Amino acid sequence: MPSPVPVGATVTVRVPASSANLGPGFDSVGLALGVWDECRVTVVEAPGVAITVSGEGEGSVPLDASHLVHRTMVTAWRELGVEPPVGLRLDCVNEVPHGRGMGSSATAIVTGVVAAQALHTQTSGPSGRAGTAGDAPTSGRAGTAGDAPTSGADLDLDWAGDLASRLEGHPDNASASVYGGLTLSWSDEPGVAGSTRTVRLRPDPRVEVVVFVPVEQLSTARARSVLPVQVRLGDAAANSARAALLVHAATSDPSLLLPATREWLHQDARRPSYAASMALVDRLRAAGHAAVISGAGPSVLVLGTRESASAAADLAPRGWRVLRPGIPLRGAHLVEASRPVGG
Repeated sequence: MPSPVPVGATVTVRVPASSANLGPGFDSVGLALGVWDECRVTVVEAPGVAITVSGEGEGSVPLDASHLVHRTMVTAWRELGVEPPVGLRLDCVNEVPHGRGMGSSATAIVTGVVAAQALHTQTSGPSGRAGTAGDAPTSGRAGTAGDAPTSGADLDLDWAGDLASRLEGHPDNASASVYGGLTLSWSDEPGVAGSTRTVRLRPDPRVEVVVFVPVEQLSTARARSVLPVQVRLGDAAANSARAALLVHAATSDPSLLLPATREWLHQDARRPSYAASMALVDRLRAAGHAAVISGAGPSVLVLGTRESASAAADLAPRGWRVLRPGIPLRGAHLVEASRPVGG
């Protein structure tokens, strides 16, 4: 079956970084960060795929069909029931650090899902799996707190979030990159299409973020390999209480962020994998800052107010980058979408 996407069709997609867990919200809570990857995808006549990458990942990621954005696009098109175009060009400009716990893999996956959907809906129109610009999510799976814009033209973000979560393996990073802001996600049947649910929450406007990024990288697979298979009932109960408090603190009362980010499930189990990061978390928390490991690490994230964020930034170890990226309330979106005249 030939692809219906015409040669010359182009989309440009922007997707934010994310931090997952935020302490006790393991595999369920995500926060968008104002660090962006952008990818321009063009359907070309020459068979195969041509890829350029600048910024993060330049010189270290594959530039062939195994590139994560491209592989994801192929999967998304097949989920949509269409064949991929014969020829593609991808031009990627990346800001999200790789292997640092800021959701770079999820960002790439979301980019591929959204780009594939956007190119498909240029041809299929709103009768496919897409909504109209400015519409609320079409499938009704995502609740919305506030009225921040979340979609570009012709995007069904619920579908994108569900597929991206299945491909990523868990919904926290993917959901934050899709919707922006603060997200709370779960799956009724993990791995099954249509089972991911996400509630979008508006962070309290007083909340600011500081991210401490080390030179070292850590793969998510390695970080997850050291997690315990079982946890004590008392630890699970304590963690549940703080996860509930985290939602309240992040959306209504930042004064409670320090106790709300205490957790029992994953950070100490991974301490040997990122000893310097945990030492920084310990130091920051002892000074009264709500510090956590960002995602699978090794970056460290602090949630606070403007004043406390500035004080936390002053405690950065030598050689670590300090980012104050903000929390974008808009997630994945189209910067540009065009098709050839008469196509």
